[in-house]
Amino acid sequence: MCTHQTPCPTAESPDHHAAVIVSAHPEQGWYRLCNGTIVFDDTGELLPDGSVVNPLRALGPLTVAA
Repeated sequence: MCTHQTPCPTAESPDHHAAVIVSAHPEQGWYRLCNGTIVFDDTGELLPDGSVVNPLRALGPLTVAA
């Protein structure tokens, strides 16, 4: 999909987030990269082959109000 020079990393590359944003929709919480990956604000992803990368969630200690 990437036609500019130097080509962006493919969606299968470990550094695929380094691809150029070609469509930004921050009001809807997503961005499309030139390698076809759609990245969501919650860190989830939709890859060009239709597979889903679940959001990364930090599981910290629970705090209870006293």
